[in-house]
Formats: sequence, structure tokens, C-alpha cells
Amino acid sequence: MPAAVSVSSTGGVCLRAMYLLAVVLLMALLPISSIGLDHFLFQRSVPIVVLVGKWFVFWAAGARLFLAGVRQLFQPRFTAEKIFGLTSSDALPFVRELGVANLATGTVGMLSLVKPSFVPPIAIVAAIFYGIAGVRHLTEREKNLNQNVAMITDILVSLVFIAYIGSVGPG
Repeated sequence: MPAAVSVSSTGGVCLRAMYLLAVVLLMALLPISSIGLDHFLFQRSVPIVVLVGKWFVFWAAGARLFLAGVRQLFQPRFTAEKIFGLTSSDALPFVRELGVANLATGTVGMLSLVKPSFVPPIAIVAAIFYGIAGVRHLTEREKNLNQNVAMITDILVSLVFIAYIGSVGPG
């Protein structure tokens, strides 16, 4: 019996570490690395703010929300339990609906690489989404590590999108 608990506990730690790594990669490291590489290798004459919009929309609003949407559609219990702290199955249909919205937004965010006119509208959507999600996490009294990481990255990415829209305008 203790071995089963240990495996389950280790699996939970592994899943949590994978979630945290994915969030940090998609919300910070990959966009920042892409901005640097794009600027120094291909687009020195393009203003950095344009590259910030391009790569944060692709990674943070595109890939991040697409992957979250897939997981919420097919494994809604993870989001319900690990992010929202809900153990009832009653929440699963709502998590799946959130997954559809995330999948749709993420798809358009990723398509922004081939259709740059998608960047400002998705940046607006992501600023609102991440801003409200971050504030919602902020107002919760008891937060687990996943919620704290989500709160910090949501607020920071929302501020990046707000600054981008403030610099380039809404369209």
C-alpha cells in the first residue's frame, strides 16, 4: 500500500512540475527567446514592440491556450482539481466549455504567424482573458502553487498585451 501512495504522490509531483514548466516556457521563456532570435537573425529593422506582439500572441495566447483547450476538452478533471480546486464532477462540463473557448482562441493565436493582422485582436482578447483570470486568482485567499504561478504569469502576460496594444493600437 505505501508503494502505491508513493507512486501516486510522485506522479502528482511530476504532473505539477510539467504544468509549471509548460506555463513558464509558453508564457515567458519561449516568447522572449523568439523575440530575441527573430530580431537578431531576421528582423533587425522591425520595432521590438511588433515582435513582442507577434511572439507573445503566438506562444502565450496561441500555443498556451490551444494546449490548455485540448487538455480541458479531454482531461477536464485536471483543470477542475489542480487549477480551480474543485473535486465535483459537476464542474467538468464548464471546464470543457472553457476548453472550447481556449482551443478557438489558441488556434487563431497560432495562425497569427501566417496572418499578422490577427495579432492585435488576439492581443486584446488575451489581455482581457489573462487580466481577469489573474485578478480572480489574486482575490482567492488560499492558493496552491499552480494557482500562484497562473496568477503571476496571467497578470504579467496581460500587462505585456496591454502595453503592446497601447503602443500599436487596436488594429
